Amino acid sequence: MPAFSSPRTLTPHSPNTPRPPRPRLPEWLRIRLPTTDGFAQTRGLLQELRLNTVCQSAQCPNHWECWTKGTATFMIGGERCTRACAFCAVTTAKPLPLEDDEPDRVAEATHRMRLRHVVITGVARDDLPDGGAGHFRRTIERVRALNPGIIIEVLTPDFNGSDQAIEEVFIARPHIFNHNLETVRRLTPRVRSRATYDGSLSVLQKMKRRAGNEIFTKSGLMLGLGETEAELFQALRDLRAVGCNILTLGQYLQPSLHHLPVIEYVSPERFQAYGVAARELGFAHVASAPMVRSSYHADEVKLPLTALE
Repeated sequence: MPAFSSPRTLTPHSPNTPRPPRPRLPEWLRIRLPTTDGFAQTRGLLQELRLNTVCQSAQCPNHWECWTKGTATFMIGGERCTRACAFCAVTTAKPLPLEDDEPDRVAEATHRMRLRHVVITGVARDDLPDGGAGHFRRTIERVRALNPGIIIEVLTPDFNGSDQAIEEVFIARPHIFNHNLETVRRLTPRVRSRATYDGSLSVLQKMKRRAGNEIFTKSGLMLGLGETEAELFQALRDLRAVGCNILTLGQYLQPSLHHLPVIEYVSPERFQAYGVAARELGFAHVASAPMVRSSYHADEVKLPLTALE
């Protein structure tokens, strides 16, 4: 395993103690906005079909690039989340009822955008008995029916670890099942709301045990929250221990002053080195760079994916 200098760790501060200066945004994270018509066309289609995207709701820094290229990550189940993770910009509020026609609208958008690889995520719906798993299943089925041969990737919440909910998603047979670990064990209680480190590992393990090689499992972590390299490598080993196939590593960016601060901006060179280390651990595909997000360039995964009919 390569050796690197350890990042600074997150140190608690009392309300009366001033925080140390926040690191300045480095040049490699400064976004240059595209100026083509593709962005407006994608935005218009999403507005016409009344679809939410994680690109907007989570304030993804890549959404200008992705929309310009005519792709987006659909966020189903509404835009109100029942959880309040300290890193996430998605609105926390009492959710509205599910919209029965949303799966058809996602399928229509996927068809009109001519996507070959679609990523579907969703807010946590702890208000629903199945956590929204049935809505994921219906969306997957509608997308496949209208887009034969498309690669379908889902990024789900933990469904509170429900075996029945995980089975519901498995029945729909997405090609890739993604559930993010988000951060290392020590930082999980501060970073995530309700979700636990071991609970997320369990979700990935349950899907892998149920699906075997039928479905590739995927997970991701944000860096720069104060994790040490020893903690990061332990998280990667933990993911491999539950059979996780695909890994994403990206830089955490603070959505607002109400969210957790960035402790460190990790250099592109270190991200590259982490990617090498992850591949040595056995991940079949790794995306590791400052601007990487769970669904960013998801269609670049080079695995023996076949359409599951």
